[in-house]
Amino acid sequence: MTMSDRFGLRPGAGAARSSSVRLGSLVYEQIKERLLEGGYAAGERLHVETLKTQFQVSKQPVMEALRRLSGEGLVEIIPQVGCQVCSYPPQEVDDFFRLFGGMEGTIAEIAAARRTEAHLQRLVQVEDRIASLRAVDDPERRSHGYRVHNREFHAVVHEMAGSEIMAATSQRMWDLSDFLINTTGISTPLSGALDQRHADHERIAEALRARDGAAARREMESHIAGTVDIIRLEARVAGPAAGGSGG
Repeated sequence: MTMSDRFGLRPGAGAARSSSVRLGSLVYEQIKERLLEGGYAAGERLHVETLKTQFQVSKQPVMEALRRLSGEGLVEIIPQVGCQVCSYPPQEVDDFFRLFGGMEGTIAEIAAARRTEAHLQRLVQVEDRIASLRAVDDPERRSHGYRVHNREFHAVVHEMAGSEIMAATSQRMWDLSDFLINTTGISTPLSGALDQRHADHERIAEALRARDGAAARREMESHIAGTVDIIRLEARVAGPAAGGSGG
């Protein structure tokens, strides 16, 4: 299966009918998904000519996509050199997850005061899907499934808070979080930590159910900040080959 097949952009599909702006958005979405899924390694060069061939488009949509991804901190465009996947030093990764934890903790605290029973029911449904992943033997399915359902879990918490501006700000941070987790060089990050992550979610959900804003903030901050320790432990276990941006 080719990259364009896997991520839903068939070579040449609609290229003659679509504007360059539309094509740029399609290419952007596909490259971004691959970045968030760990399809590229930290520091890997992205060649425009290769991407043109893979997506069967001209240079303009590819450059538009790369400029957008650069603005999101996922790729770096180096004048007169080219483009490469961003690589962050360990201290910056630590700083990011501390900041991210504080942001998500604030959202959880507000969510505790605003949540409804319908929100709680949806949260349980999503968490049940995460819990079921623990019985899956395939590490790749566990890792991918957790990334998808974890985003759903936290999206419900964002809905509880009812703040569009916070949700929009958090969205970019979630993208960067997934990127940092999946560019450690580990093929299936967090696949072995589902028991711990599930337990974290249970404590967050209980605090939200009790309308305990302080506990919701504390549990959420701990959950997010603890991600760094998990991915670094996984990287050490995996060996020197897993030495990506997570340190």
